[in-house]
Amino acid sequence: MRQTWRRLAKQGWMLAAMMLAACASEQPAPSLTWHRDVAPLMQERCGGCHVEGGIAPFALQSHAQVFERRAEIREAVSSRRMPPWQPGPGCAEYLDDLSLSEEQITLITRWVDAGAPEGSVRDARPVAPSPPVGLSRVDLELRMPLEYTPQKAPDDYRCFILDWPHERAQYITGFNGKPGTLAEIHHLIAYLIRPEEVAQVQALDNAEPGPGYTCFGGPGGKGAQVWLGAWAPGAMGGDYPERTGLEIQPGSKIVLQVHYNTHSAAPSPDRSSLQFKLDERVDTPAYMLLWTDASWVLNKTMDIPAGQADVMHRWTSEPSSVLEAVTRGAVPNGEPLTLHTAALHMHTLGTRARLEVLRQAGGTECLLDIPRWNFSWQNSYRLREPRELMPGDRLTVECHWDNSAPGAVDTHWGEGTHDEMCLGILYMTPKKTTVR
Repeated sequence: MRQTWRRLAKQGWMLAAMMLAACASEQPAPSLTWHRDVAPLMQERCGGCHVEGGIAPFALQSHAQVFERRAEIREAVSSRRMPPWQPGPGCAEYLDDLSLSEEQITLITRWVDAGAPEGSVRDARPVAPSPPVGLSRVDLELRMPLEYTPQKAPDDYRCFILDWPHERAQYITGFNGKPGTLAEIHHLIAYLIRPEEVAQVQALDNAEPGPGYTCFGGPGGKGAQVWLGAWAPGAMGGDYPERTGLEIQPGSKIVLQVHYNTHSAAPSPDRSSLQFKLDERVDTPAYMLLWTDASWVLNKTMDIPAGQADVMHRWTSEPSSVLEAVTRGAVPNGEPLTLHTAALHMHTLGTRARLEVLRQAGGTECLLDIPRWNFSWQNSYRLREPRELMPGDRLTVECHWDNSAPGAVDTHWGEGTHDEMCLGILYMTPKKTTVR
């Protein structure tokens, strides 16, 4: 009998231990707090923009600031609307990636659902610096000479000639566009006008009254279009890859093209500007490569019929075959290239877009995939590992549109906001290093 009781007692203690262990494992995880868990993450991912005087409309630096907007923040991160990071996973890796993982999204939503507790400042953890936003320094800012109020509706393309002040050759090593009247501006583009081309664009300006001149399609003149930088909604500007830059000679001019759209905003005076980071020396001169099918532009072959929910156009060609035209003879055709950054541009019907490299030896490499196009968030993405492009390798741009909304009309490539585009924008250098 005693042995039976001892056995039961032993089994009871074992059962109690198991129950205690089970209870311990079912204890809720420690509650999340602002100082310990949320502040480091939000500073790392949001702190570059959401600061006093930053490009975001409000600051998110303190618990009080975040608590006031907690429901809005929960919705924004859950839907991946914020932080504004458009590239899809599985394509390429980029510097300064702002995207949140599923675990990080869960952390923020759990914290908000628990009442967004502040916790103790004693639990604060070290905060990683936010990725840099904008230019590391501004060496030159050029503004439109005079204010201009859009005269044409809904789209007015206007070009303004800006004097280049330097008397020695410079390299543009960073760029940012500063729209003066944000609500009415679709894009800003800075074009290089070389000394021998200045008279052509000056004649266009002289021929029209008022500030600037009409310039659908580009700055005019007979020279090839040379981009120095561009701004579109969501663009933040920034430095170009280290030790590279876009060359500009003394006596050149800059043409600032502004696309005004007054469909949803009344015309108002604007005086936009351009900001530049400059250096007198780089290791490798760089060039902007604009990648699209000339037939779409010149012959209007990029048809997007009304009533179609998924229209796709795709174009593939070999970049090394157009280098002389893109670089105005500085780089001969057939040279190897290095691709540093990638961007895509469509208008408001766009749904998704993709840039790929098709290797001559076989295989496909993704440069940029935007699975959910958002016209309000257009940016350039710098590849963590630049891609080498050899002669024979081809580059593909693919775009999709939804033109099924009630009242839709047939659409194709055009300059208006309610037309469409499919454009890849790449910052490239010749693979062979040229010291200047």
